[in-house]
Amino acid sequence: MKKLLNTLYITRQESYLHKERETIVIKQGKDKLGQFPAISISNIFCFGQVSVSPFLMGFCGEQGIGLAFYSEYGKFLARVQGKQTGNVLLRRTQYRWADNEEKSVLVARLFVAAKITNARSVLMRELRNHGDNAVLNQATKQLATSMRRVQHANSVGETMGIEGDAASTYFSVFNELLRGSGFIFNGRVRRPPTDPVNALLSFAYTLITHECSSALQGIGLDPYVGLLHQDRPGRVSLALDLLEEFRAPWADRFILTLINRKQIKLNDFITEASGAVRLKDGARKFFLTAWQERKQVEIMHPYLQEKVPIGLLPHCQAMLLARHIRGDTQYYPPYLVK
Repeated sequence: MKKLLNTLYITRQESYLHKERETIVIKQGKDKLGQFPAISISNIFCFGQVSVSPFLMGFCGEQGIGLAFYSEYGKFLARVQGKQTGNVLLRRTQYRWADNEEKSVLVARLFVAAKITNARSVLMRELRNHGDNAVLNQATKQLATSMRRVQHANSVGETMGIEGDAASTYFSVFNELLRGSGFIFNGRVRRPPTDPVNALLSFAYTLITHECSSALQGIGLDPYVGLLHQDRPGRVSLALDLLEEFRAPWADRFILTLINRKQIKLNDFITEASGAVRLKDGARKFFLTAWQERKQVEIMHPYLQEKVPIGLLPHCQAMLLARHIRGDTQYYPPYLVK
């Protein structure tokens, strides 16, 4: 199994990263903020005004270290990509599947079924822990209906329609999961997020998307050619496919924990002139520290039946997807939680 390495989150504005022998050095002006062995780093995420030396960029591409740039409030901007690895025959098969509606829909249905099942599990967990709730009960019934519908979807478009309906149902009751924190959620707003809850959701989804993209590329698949999400220039469609499995059990539950334990508060956010809401620097640092700790937590993978850190789940699913596309397994087993 792949080893989970460290991720560097660079949030200090006007920082500069460069390579010194076999280490990565972080500086701000003449002050050295940190120095880390490159062999222990898997990803570097830079937020806001962060500069990276061209030599370090090339080194990251050569060594397979993910290097990505985001705006201060977490909007993805760009990533450095090295040579494509993996078997070209695997990618050729992936492209053929993406162009074949019959092949695509078989896997697309599984991505969406996992998303709906995992979202329903989050609601069911709330009911178990905090008692009966008529609104949540009704939503779980609607999601169960969506789970049955998606099994019989005949096209990717129909599958996406069911996914949209299920997401609408889930987010319509998301406010019920926010307990006594002062946070209000009135619906999903993406670009840009205009309230604190949406800002946290978008931030977490962006981080997982990059993890999925890196995992797919590392396993030899093309993250830009999806089976559920259609091709669009610059969009990592297959990474977004894989993201669907992790939205509720990884990102949403993490955010609900931070909010309900009052580890993140309303005064941790600022609203920019554009209307976009983002975390303040100190709160973002706390968020990323907690996120990194969460990635280290080990769980039992339901299909592989071995303990893996949460941060390696995208790698596990990318590996299982590659096996299916190669023809080693009859079905792709999506990630499901109880």
